[in-house]
Amino acid sequence: MAKGNHAGAGYPQRLRIIGGDWRGRQLQVIESEGLRPTPDRVRETLFNWLQARVAGAHCLDLFAGTGALCLESLSRGAERVVMVEKAHAVAQNLKQNIDKLGAGAAELIEADAERYLQGPVEPFDIIFVDPPFRRSDLIDSCLEVIDRRGWIKPGGWVYIEAPSERGQPDLPGGWHLERSKIAGQVGYHLASAPE
Repeated sequence: MAKGNHAGAGYPQRLRIIGGDWRGRQLQVIESEGLRPTPDRVRETLFNWLQARVAGAHCLDLFAGTGALCLESLSRGAERVVMVEKAHAVAQNLKQNIDKLGAGAAELIEADAERYLQGPVEPFDIIFVDPPFRRSDLIDSCLEVIDRRGWIKPGGWVYIEAPSERGQPDLPGGWHLERSKIAGQVGYHLASAPE
């Protein structure tokens, strides 16, 4: 979930699941400071990149927002998703969307992402790292902790979304940048961890 500096004109009131079992389902989006849903075309490209890797995967979204990335993953066959969101109102809206879809394989944790990463480690197949744009400095620290503490499974995938002017992300040693694109103000990147 990309997050810009503020909600404003053209802010989407609804979010559409693009593919899978819930394709076409509409989810409510609330206005919240720093929240900006990932554009449909970016999500579509991301899931084209991931393709068959989503089926059966365990996914973690550290800055869940509306939950678009994890809910899209579940729609496309992910086995389990964990969504971390610290803003209470945003988390409540996300809970409503989870309930609306009957997404029993989704776990919502209302917490700060950095604090969550310091807790008990559960390795994931796919991790989404897309903090609010004004806090894109969190990307480097989160990637470091993910790598050092073993949050990503060997050969797992990490999606990174940030303001396009930041350029390509600095990755931990041994990681490989698989894909990288820009769509307007959004830079989005897919990296793989060492096997």
